[in-house]
Amino acid sequence: MKILSWNINGIRAADKKGLFDWFKEELPTLLCLQEIKALPEQVPSHLKNIPGYHIYFNSAKRKGYSGVATFSKQKPVDVKYGFGIEKFDNEGRVLLIVYPSFMLFNIYFPNGKKNQERLNYKMDFYDTFLSIADNYKAEGKNIVVCGDFNTAHKEIDLARPKENEKISGFLPIERAWIDTFIDHGYIDTFRQFNKDPEQYSWWDMKTRARERNIGWRIDYIFVNKEFIKYVKKAFILQDVMGSDHSPIGIEIEV
Repeated sequence: MKILSWNINGIRAADKKGLFDWFKEELPTLLCLQEIKALPEQVPSHLKNIPGYHIYFNSAKRKGYSGVATFSKQKPVDVKYGFGIEKFDNEGRVLLIVYPSFMLFNIYFPNGKKNQERLNYKMDFYDTFLSIADNYKAEGKNIVVCGDFNTAHKEIDLARPKENEKISGFLPIERAWIDTFIDHGYIDTFRQFNKDPEQYSWWDMKTRARERNIGWRIDYIFVNKEFIKYVKKAFILQDVMGSDHSPIGIEIEV
């Protein structure tokens, strides 16, 4: 079972850069897209009607902003759109897909760079998510969460840690939250398999940083520690173009 996650920085733009062809080549069991920047009616029709897939969109109320989409070969038991909290849900950042053996969160976590208000919003969003995930885990549910977390966890996870330690995305408070998340029993699947430096998933397009691999690893797939035994592989598809992010993925056997 292959699960892929990708911040595509606009589904219409990514489609013009080959998203659909890439999808047809990969044919993942699950594909989670973030930052689709489109209402469902604005999504190209061939990406809304893919034979063999159940497709779900959660778009922001604001046009051309945020939004997530999940493509699933297996029909889920249930689908939840958001946290049930308006201030978060109106930005279309969350899809929760429920299967018999696990619950999959597809999340586009907020960016805190704009100002202190948005940083506070981001941290509030983080805490809300953790509380919801912990409640499900306490019920005996297995949790898989994938998406753009908008934070690099350790110095190994970005090319220039010293220059960015006062920038949102690598602030102590943001990194500490990921520590807390891990302390609550969740595992960074990629680091379970790969301890190497220079493994990034996002690059600044304006500075052509990808050509020099001056990047950040801010896209993750986490699972609860009880579920990690089913994860057989975790990876970043750094050679896949079409966005300022690259896709990430895991392979599981359940």
